[in-house]
Amino acid sequence: MTLETTAIFYDGISSVAQEIILIFDVKKETFHFKSHESFYSWEVTKINFIKKKDWIELQYGDSPIMIVKIENKTFIDNIKAFLASNGHIGWYQKMINLDLKIHFGISLFILGLIALCYLYVIPWAGEKSTILIPESYDTKLGSVFFENNTLLSTVDSSKTNHLNEFTKKLKLKNSRPLHFIVIDSNIENAFALPDGTIVVYTGIINLMDNYEELAGLIGHEVAHINQRHSMKMLCRNLSGYLFISTVLGDANGIMAVLGENVNTLLSLSFSREFEHEADAEGLKIVTENRVNPEGMLRLFKKLQTENKIEIPEFLSSHPVTKDRISYINKMIKTNSFRSVKNSKLTDLFNKIKDEE
Repeated sequence: MTLETTAIFYDGISSVAQEIILIFDVKKETFHFKSHESFYSWEVTKINFIKKKDWIELQYGDSPIMIVKIENKTFIDNIKAFLASNGHIGWYQKMINLDLKIHFGISLFILGLIALCYLYVIPWAGEKSTILIPESYDTKLGSVFFENNTLLSTVDSSKTNHLNEFTKKLKLKNSRPLHFIVIDSNIENAFALPDGTIVVYTGIINLMDNYEELAGLIGHEVAHINQRHSMKMLCRNLSGYLFISTVLGDANGIMAVLGENVNTLLSLSFSREFEHEADAEGLKIVTENRVNPEGMLRLFKKLQTENKIEIPEFLSSHPVTKDRISYINKMIKTNSFRSVKNSKLTDLFNKIKDEE
């Protein structure tokens, strides 16, 4: 069985179109036609069928691409029926032949998928890239940041020594060495660096009334270090740069990007997830040291009342919200603990507060 129609042929070399008689041999699945120069036989499996508004194009070859334009509606319908019944329409061809509205819908879907990846998948992958970074690199980043951003700060050596003695009395479950520094400033905050350095401002110490509050703060900040939160947030914030390196497993590329952006730690803000994790781990540290966890709760309520733990602070936490206070209060009430008054911690706290 054969089908026949007139068509227009473009040889891909000359700009002049040629009218031809196109014959389709159904049994052999081949198109035949003769131009001014040659006789052509095109196998169906080697042709791209492109649907247009009122015609279809048969595209054949690579260089040059030759085209046959068919406008005969009956012939087109017969060709479509043949292709569909013999499984010659692939997914790509089906996509090309879809209606414009469907193409538009698919485009919107793809754009939405890209947006979701950018908002959720890529930051997640950036955070997970921390597993490729050795903890020794945390030390390097923390040291560089501290040197660059505390040059004009005044370290209170006496309070620093007493605070380090205070923390030595606590079991902090740390996997890396910790070093505590007290800076003389009215800022009511504290922050933890990737290298294990924890900076506490005298402003927040002045808010405290007892060692239980200080232990609660220390537990919270140590939890940030134990969980590598600052490194994870830095990776998440730079996830667009780190994504390809993560996929390729290029740890050196990841560390280079982090090193170039170490000073962005200045504006880092932990996610709610990390704050809750630090609150929970910090409370666990406190209770395991038989310190009353109500101290952490009291300190957070003071910070909320003061409303000064906002801007612009190093490694600033999310503000101490009602949600976080409620979360801590719930954990205290739902977990049993036994606290014991510690005279050594009391004495060291009084020295830190200059209340000897």
